[in-house]
Amino acid sequence: MSGYGQMSGTLYERLGGEDAISAVVESFYDRVLDDERIAHYFEETDMSALRAHQTQFLSSVAGGPVEYDGRDLETAHDHLGIDGRDFEIVARHLDDALAEFDVSEDDRKTVVAAVGELRSAVVSAE
Repeated sequence: MSGYGQMSGTLYERLGGEDAISAVVESFYDRVLDDERIAHYFEETDMSALRAHQTQFLSSVAGGPVEYDGRDLETAHDHLGIDGRDFEIVARHLDDALAEFDVSEDDRKTVVAAVGELRSAVVSAE
């Protein structure tokens, strides 16, 4: 990611801003859609819109000048019946996508932990 390796600035800045986060999101969803254990969750999904929302969401979580205006996470995921195992698979794909772009382990942990805090809103089948 551009300018990566510097530990100053916000996480959003360290990640390289919206364009770099968008590239991570592209890689992330490529990984998710290639994983037959979880790809079925996305069969009826407008992936272009989802990629844009995820970029906005991660930019917001990382402290960027972006406010997430997507649907409430619980409402968006409730009908999918996502279980804890599948949530963890998705989280690992996110971590792997961040690693692909040379995001430091500390920053990857920060992003994955922020997403992990949303587990109860996403997981509806245990």
